[in-house]
Amino acid sequence: MATMWRRLPRRYMDTVAVGDLQIGDDHPPRIMGVLNVSPESPYDPSVYHDAAEAASYVEESLVAEGADIVDVGLESANKRSQTLSADEELDRLDLAVRTIERVDGDVVFSIETRYADVADEALSRGFDMVNDVCGFADPDMADVTSAHDAAVVAMASPPDLDRPGAVDDVDWATERSAAWAEDASYVDRLYASLERDGFTEKTIVDPAFGGWSQDKTLEDDRETLRRLREFRALDRPMLVSINRKNFLKSIVDRDTAGALPASLAATSMAVERGAHVIRTHDVAETRDAALVGREFARNRVRTEFVEERDVTNDRELRRHVRRVGGSSADIATSKRRAVTVYGLDPSDRRHVVDTVAKTSLTAFGTGPLLLVGPGPAFDRLATTLESIDGTVSRIAADLHRVGSNEKAYTRWD
Repeated sequence: MATMWRRLPRRYMDTVAVGDLQIGDDHPPRIMGVLNVSPESPYDPSVYHDAAEAASYVEESLVAEGADIVDVGLESANKRSQTLSADEELDRLDLAVRTIERVDGDVVFSIETRYADVADEALSRGFDMVNDVCGFADPDMADVTSAHDAAVVAMASPPDLDRPGAVDDVDWATERSAAWAEDASYVDRLYASLERDGFTEKTIVDPAFGGWSQDKTLEDDRETLRRLREFRALDRPMLVSINRKNFLKSIVDRDTAGALPASLAATSMAVERGAHVIRTHDVAETRDAALVGREFARNRVRTEFVEERDVTNDRELRRHVRRVGGSSADIATSKRRAVTVYGLDPSDRRHVVDTVAKTSLTAFGTGPLLLVGPGPAFDRLATTLESIDGTVSRIAADLHRVGSNEKAYTRWD
């Protein structure tokens, strides 16, 4: 198949629709519960080998407690487990299909697989979306999910079906440059893995928390959570799977059974920093923690023509600038706001760019304009633009809101 990936021009953070379920900034955080039909999976309460029992678990322990999505695993993703072939996964798919056919509840079903053939069969037999733990390592995965108009979670991973999540194993010196590989942090490698080939119309990104490789450390996961907001520059909804992970257990010195409070604290932090889907074995508790995180998320201006970007520090700002082809050398680093402006025709665009050049703001991008600068400068720009009729005057009104929206600031590291 010819690949259908492409880099998509976007009007702010995409909303991904899975049937009637909407995933994105304008919607509540979604909870993904877990069902495993894999005997080798380490979390026994989620492992089932009988379709009737599995369906009862989905209805009574997942959907009834608030799960919006049920992720069905055909094999353990634990790096110590042997990787199944596509044919072996297909053999297990029958149990998964018989399970979802028995469920009488309003829930989306996701199939966790790395193989396009398995995804194609699952989507043809009642599944709604795909959770790809190898992040499109199978070159046909994007085409298959696009053909089904299905949402697909792409986890940060090398292009290797046998090494999910092992971004440290990539030859980054060859793929990027020796200098980039020398300076890149673990989060940089995650980000580069996710943006490698673009996305389908319905891609959700996953920054791959957990012990996916021998080289990965607990500090790598901690740093990923600290810097989670940077992934928002990809303009895709984001899934995180942090439930009872080792990097949290090590902080509180708890085993898996005692790690739920730490997981809930991290869930609130993740949602506040931009996560849209939380994958968990503890549905009811995680739902509550996610709603708390959403309540304290930043208050940004988002209208038909203007989106204030979710930026709180220099690294986050630089992600957005580089994403539109700008140079981080072109921005100062003193409490900068970032705003994307949409809907300008060529004449209006030239006028706005010329006006921006006379201010302390900087404009980036060849498509929608990314404007960067201090908050008061947006207010001054708006005053200059507000006398122009049409779209520009409407944009000016939105920029006035940006200039006065000091509530958007929570910190600047």
